[in-house]
Amino acid sequence: MTKKARSVEITVVAQRGVCVAGHNVGETFLVPGDSERFTATGICLHALATMMPKLLALRYGASFPWAAPDGAVEHACPDAENPCVFRLRAVD
Repeated sequence: MTKKARSVEITVVAQRGVCVAGHNVGETFLVPGDSERFTATGICLHALATMMPKLLALRYGASFPWAAPDGAVEHACPDAENPCVFRLRAVD
């Protein structure tokens, strides 16, 4: 039996410096769980690539010991000079 994928909401919660992708605090993206196609239109490819392990784990029901009470985890983009922090949370 295949486990149904959950949607994952990605929200920009912090930004220091100038994000080259133009992300701003409060911006939200949704990776839908109801599709075999993985889409996250508009999000920085470098940030998305580095958050994939957490994103896919959340998508299929994993939890992390350091997660917030609602199961959300944070992920910083790889730009050390202008970090953007994203909050990932599985939603039903």
